[in-house]
Amino acid sequence: MASTWLVVGLGNPGPRYETTRHNIGQMVVDELAARRGETFREHKGGARVVETWLRPGADKLVLAKPNTFMNVSGTPVAALVRFYSVPPEQVVVVHDELDIPFDTVKLKTGGGHGGHNGVRDVARALGTADFPRVRVGIGRPVGRQDPADWVLAPFGKDERPNLPILIADAADAVELLVGEGLLAAQQKHHAPR
Repeated sequence: MASTWLVVGLGNPGPRYETTRHNIGQMVVDELAARRGETFREHKGGARVVETWLRPGADKLVLAKPNTFMNVSGTPVAALVRFYSVPPEQVVVVHDELDIPFDTVKLKTGGGHGGHNGVRDVARALGTADFPRVRVGIGRPVGRQDPADWVLAPFGKDERPNLPILIADAADAVELLVGEGLLAAQQKHHAPR
């Protein structure tokens, strides 16, 4: 029997933030929806969602983009978890990661939030940090730029040519995680290129 996976792209709402580094999680979820020819709709849980499948006959995928700001993502995620009856181990959180170089995707389950307020709030709302994460590397700013300013800025001109590849790689990682498990996804995406 097929089960349901909730894939949440973290980010901030509105056009001001659409192309910022902090919204890479939502860009990845947009890519997953586009691959399936689906469009997001409003959900009473405080998010925009797409209900789809990994592939016909496989597990159901609920792709979600919270309507809240990043730091308070937990409330809509918890509402969707309740609505769709998804266990925490099938809630995939896709988010930006300062401590991973740009153009790199890493996966893990559980552990700390690494200072990421969106992940922290999701863990608080779910009552556990034991959920899988697809961590999309955005790297740290060079020099003295404040990391808060860095994540809220659009990708730079040197990054933009590789951004579609990074988004596609992260979407591939989500599909592999859901379809074949964390270890298979890690073996593919953690290996040196």
